[in-house]
Amino acid sequence: MEFQSVLLSVLFIAGTILLALAVYFTMRRLVGDNFETDTETLAGSVIFRVSALHGLILALVFAQELVAYDQLQTNLVREATAIADIYNDIRRYDTDVEEDVQAALSAYVRVVIEEEWALLADQQASSGQGWVLREQVYNALLDLTPDTPRQATLRDHMLYKIQLIAELRQERENTASHSISPLFWAASLIGIVLVTIPYFIFKPTKLHIALLSVYGGFTGLVMYTIFAFSDPFDDPGALRPVAFERLLETEIGDS
Repeated sequence: MEFQSVLLSVLFIAGTILLALAVYFTMRRLVGDNFETDTETLAGSVIFRVSALHGLILALVFAQELVAYDQLQTNLVREATAIADIYNDIRRYDTDVEEDVQAALSAYVRVVIEEEWALLADQQASSGQGWVLREQVYNALLDLTPDTPRQATLRDHMLYKIQLIAELRQERENTASHSISPLFWAASLIGIVLVTIPYFIFKPTKLHIALLSVYGGFTGLVMYTIFAFSDPFDDPGALRPVAFERLLETEIGDS
């Protein structure tokens, strides 16, 4: 998988470099040096305006995908914390269903790590077994009958946490089903073409070709990063459920 990620990044970068150079040399062949003196001024103005818009598009989508990626990490920690809270609070409640609830929570964590993560990557769907285990815990908590204010507070807290788990599961599935619109990729590639066209005014020296390659390569790198962040469940930007893995290192993993 790591090799494939490296290969994909090379393809993105090399592809945008080749696209930029192909457009440049095509324009040089079509126009050559047959342009007026004021063409340089006009070309410079076009380069500035188009590149600004192109950069803005890339920056906005990059920021959007990064925020979604970070939000998923935050939600994983929130969900793991909710699981740990219920696991400990059911012990404080002192009820006969304590072991059943704790066992269901432990099984839920394992399902997310061992089954659900792969499903989110392959089918953009949550595990049905994960929902079953969550409902099992929810129904057990609903059936609790508090005898003291302490138990009433614990029950309310656990119910809030198990409802939060459902919300976070739904958000996670929505994140998995999200994909970047083909219009963005089209706009990105067209932007490279439009930014590169006015560069025909510069002669194809080694330095000019190198600088144009730097532009194309960096644009490809940004596009690759956006692509990686767009799917946090699969390579190349796969996010591991570290918060859940750490739960299994505690007593939750022994239930």
